[in-house]
Amino acid sequence: MATDEDRITAARAEFDDLEERMSQHGSVRGTLFGKPCLKVGTKAYACQFRDGVAFKLPPDPHAAALKLTGAELFDPSGKGRPMKEWVQIPVRHAKKWPELALQALEHVGG
Repeated sequence: MATDEDRITAARAEFDDLEERMSQHGSVRGTLFGKPCLKVGTKAYACQFRDGVAFKLPPDPHAAALKLTGAELFDPSGKGRPMKEWVQIPVRHAKKWPELALQALEHVGG
């Protein structure tokens, strides 16, 4: 059984792969709330957080993403104040991350 640390390590590795893949779309690495994120220009659209990645998504992809097992609204503060456009997707769905990243990139204008 994977531990939280194992899932976090896996998420970081998958995020690094996603970063490389998204660089061909003009994306660069930055930080958001002290965590690694992907940006286009000054706009963040994906953020590696704990054992997943949060994506800033438009309404239809947002609703579909929330239906994935373990997905939740992104609440980086942990104080019950989620960022409404952002959905955090756990590493078990890492194969879906590239598609979500493209949708998020398009959403922020990339």
